[in-house]
Amino acid sequence: MTRKYLAGVAALALVALVVAGCGSSGGSSSAGSTPAASSSSPSVTAANTSLGTIVTDNKGRTLYLFAKDTGTKSTCSGACASNWPPYTASSKPAAGSGVKAGAITLVKQADGSMQVELAGHPLYYYAGDQSAGQMNGQGQDAFGAKWWAVAPSGTQVTAAAKSSGGSSTTGGSGGGGYSY
Repeated sequence: MTRKYLAGVAALALVALVVAGCGSSGGSSSAGSTPAASSSSPSVTAANTSLGTIVTDNKGRTLYLFAKDTGTKSTCSGACASNWPPYTASSKPAAGSGVKAGAITLVKQADGSMQVELAGHPLYYYAGDQSAGQMNGQGQDAFGAKWWAVAPSGTQVTAAAKSSGGSSTTGGSGGGGYSY
């Protein structure tokens, strides 16, 4: 009976490890990774942060605009798009709390993908943000212009990210979190 019990416990532990390994599709640790188009309920929602109220995707990842973009045309490609992947979706994202549905659109890009836009501004992730609540891209000057978090109105948020206990660095893991 003891062997059966130990074999059962071992089997349960193995199943738990397999489920834990397969259950998360979280971001890769590679700085050049591109967040995949959201297939499960993409959205643009408002979040209260140390920058003020900004927009995030359905997973709480900060969304940015590129000051170099003019209108709905993205000017970020190649190495730029590797560092600042566009927020793409196969269908129009839902408007979360604090965001007007009419301000969200999808625009076909040169590569055929559909980039999410808010109030006419293409939206991007920052590869240096590895999890929800990070705002490491805020205010960076890269690829010819500044990158800013976006307010629910679609305007750029130019406030500096407040750090907790030290200075923030580009590509660092800090940068502030959300307060819900």
